[in-house]
Amino acid sequence: MEEEIKFRHIMPAQIRFSDVDQFGHVNNSVYFSLYDLAKTNYLKEVLKTLDFGDMAVVVANINANFFSPVFFSDELLIETATVQLGNKSFTLLQRAIVANSGAVKCECRTVMVVYDMMTKEPLVMPENYKKDICEYEGKTLEELSKK
Repeated sequence: MEEEIKFRHIMPAQIRFSDVDQFGHVNNSVYFSLYDLAKTNYLKEVLKTLDFGDMAVVVANINANFFSPVFFSDELLIETATVQLGNKSFTLLQRAIVANSGAVKCECRTVMVVYDMMTKEPLVMPENYKKDICEYEGKTLEELSKK
């Protein structure tokens, strides 16, 4: 598990009937769709000046640890926080938790890269994005730049 992180972005997740597999729990592949939706909401909320026409933020790497199953009756929340800022990338930590108990069911770490839609190449992250992320997370650039 991660060091103690304050998750400021929390999104309720609706579990659909089709998300549950033959074993009665949410299928592992569903978590990635939930994390993707929360990631999109997080980016819209934090990077208010992000223009998806010229610049994109794309997934470079994603890893998940599954701790225990989620069932159809669970009220699930997806928490998202930026835990590291680089020159061209940043790392998100996301967790799926049960609302009434706070039990962490799954944790996901995603490296996101700022990407130029015209050249199809990574870009140096704009300073205003770094500033927006730091302000939202309540951390300094030095704190988020540590490896």
